[in-house]
Amino acid sequence: MKLIAKFIKPMAAATAIASLSTMAMADGHMVSDMTIVSWGGAYQDSQIKAYAEPYMEMNDGVSITWDESSAEAVAKMRAMNEAGNVTWDLVDVTAASAIRLCDEGLAMEVDHDEMLAEAPDGTSASDDFGDLIVSDCFIPQIVYSTTVGYRTDLVPEGTPAPSDICDLFDLATYPGMRALEKRPLNNMEWALLCDGVAKEDVYDVLATPEGQEQALAKLDTIRDNVIWWSAGADTPQLLADGEVFMGSTYNGRLFSAIVEQDQPIGMLWDAQVFDLDGWVIPADLPEERLARVKDFVKFATDTQRLADQAKYISYGPARESSAPLVSKHAELGIDMAPHMPTDPNNAKNTFLYNYEFWADYRDDIDAKFQSWLAQ
Repeated sequence: MKLIAKFIKPMAAATAIASLSTMAMADGHMVSDMTIVSWGGAYQDSQIKAYAEPYMEMNDGVSITWDESSAEAVAKMRAMNEAGNVTWDLVDVTAASAIRLCDEGLAMEVDHDEMLAEAPDGTSASDDFGDLIVSDCFIPQIVYSTTVGYRTDLVPEGTPAPSDICDLFDLATYPGMRALEKRPLNNMEWALLCDGVAKEDVYDVLATPEGQEQALAKLDTIRDNVIWWSAGADTPQLLADGEVFMGSTYNGRLFSAIVEQDQPIGMLWDAQVFDLDGWVIPADLPEERLARVKDFVKFATDTQRLADQAKYISYGPARESSAPLVSKHAELGIDMAPHMPTDPNNAKNTFLYNYEFWADYRDDIDAKFQSWLAQ
């Protein structure tokens, strides 16, 4: 909770991997195009509107190709490195993935104060981002959460709407299908919480083979009622189609479905899992490509730009100086602060994702989880 506490008070088109042209611009120092990797959907749209479109307007001749492969970023960057053909220029990843990529030498270490702009009052970038710089290779963008949405019109008559994360496992009170992500992260933590493990003990328990089996056993209790998703857009669509009663996804996806699309969906904030997302730069980019990336990143991570992204999606900006600048939705005109995961009303019971744990244990636990799925 230390990582996000300071943010609570102030916050009262898929394309295939493309090879970059190495043609430099007229100044001979920067290429004219970049391939940026992100997650697709509403989040990528917010990046395009807040960062990419303004940047291209200010830089004639620059083009940006978007690749929606962030969910497979670690594996794909490993493969590119082995092949000696890194075609990505800037990659959006979670904090845990950034730690892994940095440890493996696949992401470039950055001097945050040299590469990023100061806050308007002169505060250095490293102080402004503070504890959210969890890796020497990580450039934070947003605080987001993975949480649960449910169909408001499918709540059984006479039954209160779901309000506890453990309602996810209560098929008797809340019958129907669930949607859960097809990976262990968040699912294992929620399973242990709902099997009686204290919040502060979850990762100590999950570090043991017995704890991992305990989490899988709890997930077994709803396994026959789960549709497993791989893309963040899956759960909102499954909810909209009435194929599931409740399911996990990113809070920004649910915001889009509820507020922008007016779907009969409610959001369950209890035990929302806080996480960080940001940029990494692939190691050993050619000078002309790196120069373009640095220019873009300095622009895209300044105080105002990070606040601008919150006009399009309900994720909290990672700079402390950006928080007071978050205002209204760019198109709907609604106040965005109450829709942020860091808003005090939404952050009454949160679960802070342990980046270091998953950087260390991800491969082993993921193998066990996928084996369990295949049984």
